[in-house]
Amino acid sequence: MTDGVLARRILEAVHAARVDTVFGLPGVHNLAFWRESGPDLPRIMVVRHEQTAVYAADGLARATGGLGVALATTGPGAANAVAAFGEAAASKSPVVLAATEIPSALAKPGVVRGVLHESADQAALFAPLAKAVYRPRTAEQAVQQFAAAIQTALTCPRGPVYLDIPTDLLAEPSPPCVPQLPPRHTPQKADVERLAAELAAAERIVIWAGGGVMQADAAPELGRLADLLHSPIVTSWGARGVLPPDHPWLVGMPAHEPAVAELIADADLLLAVGTGFDATSTRNWTMPMPGRLACVNVEAAELTKNYSPDVAVLGDAKLVLAAVAERIGQRAEVNPIEVVRDAVRQRLVDDPAGPAPLQLLASIEAAVDEKTVVVADMAIPGYWWAGYGRVAGPRRLQYPIGWGTLGYALPAAVGAATTGRVLVVCGDGGLLMALGELATLAQEHLPVTILVVDDGGYGMLRYDQDRLGDPHRGVDLHSPDWSQLGSAFGIPTEIVADLGAPLEQALRRGLASGGPRLVAVPARLTPPRTTSPRWAD
Repeated sequence: MTDGVLARRILEAVHAARVDTVFGLPGVHNLAFWRESGPDLPRIMVVRHEQTAVYAADGLARATGGLGVALATTGPGAANAVAAFGEAAASKSPVVLAATEIPSALAKPGVVRGVLHESADQAALFAPLAKAVYRPRTAEQAVQQFAAAIQTALTCPRGPVYLDIPTDLLAEPSPPCVPQLPPRHTPQKADVERLAAELAAAERIVIWAGGGVMQADAAPELGRLADLLHSPIVTSWGARGVLPPDHPWLVGMPAHEPAVAELIADADLLLAVGTGFDATSTRNWTMPMPGRLACVNVEAAELTKNYSPDVAVLGDAKLVLAAVAERIGQRAEVNPIEVVRDAVRQRLVDDPAGPAPLQLLASIEAAVDEKTVVVADMAIPGYWWAGYGRVAGPRRLQYPIGWGTLGYALPAAVGAATTGRVLVVCGDGGLLMALGELATLAQEHLPVTILVVDDGGYGMLRYDQDRLGDPHRGVDLHSPDWSQLGSAFGIPTEIVADLGAPLEQALRRGLASGGPRLVAVPARLTPPRTTSPRWAD
């Protein structure tokens, strides 16, 4: 280990950014990171695919609210990480990916010489997705730009940042790398005054809370404002769990449900905080909206990109909500939330598709506690939990709705599990995309229980084909013997035949074990109304 070389300076900067674990794969061009790793520096957890390195960094960032860091090697190593990087971009996760490039001594500008792992422009793979791309070509530039990358990733609106570092620079002497954590974006006083006046003029207000509320750690301010205004709160997927599930003003059901959509449409004013109203949340912008709209966002483009607000406030959600609360008085209480919740529950019970998914939700809810992070994949069981499950608190749900990424759950759980217990909710198709990470779970003895609902293929696509009257083609898959699969990795496995009590008990045992567990249940579920084929139901 050599003091002061670039690889060590980068790890020191990660430590200064309060990150304890980095995820990566060693390669011939990035071994310097492993050589320099040691006491008082972040641990580098070796995963089984570069895609997982970024998913795991994303999972850690979502679980902690802080930074996630991934390391990849040159060429195919970096390219393998692109899909996971895209999910981080779509979900605005603060991830820094440092990948090596071919040695600067062998590179020739504008020419692909055939150096091992060389490509014409490796960084260009990430440019359409990244919040920023840095291409340092000296050790001094790399130190400065890595510090800038950390600040850029964490500055709201957050997002992933890519660094492209020639491998020979990692062994060069470098000055310390000192990242600066970003300040909050303070709103203009006049904008806050206009928003307060708009709220005072409205009788029926609904608050739509998005992922920006979670990023800003603005849950207390959101709850206080709702208490003052007596305003129901509807959340996007990014804000699920922002308030306790029994909070008196939290609707806790998706806007796709008719009773919730009616609540929003009947309001005088919709106060949208930290959301850009994406297509999946608004049924491709077809859901009815109130007559007036007020928007709060830390990103100017998000204020107006899909709807034109009557009042727009640019600023950090925590600061804006706190400032507005100081300017309004307590209202008389008229709370329609229980009526809305009851209507949604009854509609789910009456839905022919409802009994089996509701049994699944009940089993998961009974098994998890307030400290368990649930990572739901883009699969039918994940759709149900993300939309209707009882999320215990902030950062207790991860759901890759940003890019709609199948196969996110298991690799993301690797990162989330460095903070505590994790339950993965996935289907067989998504789990099979990242089976190598079962080895990571076993080697690291991570507290991850995997619930795989095995429907023998891509159930959502099968449902689409059924709706269209198409034959089942490309959607029926061969499932492994889950017991033998778990045994091959040394992971205890239970196969249950019932979504009720047997599943609940198996999940309880898995989560209580403190290590990796696999629970499989064969079931074919109908997707919920939050999925586009059922928007009109």
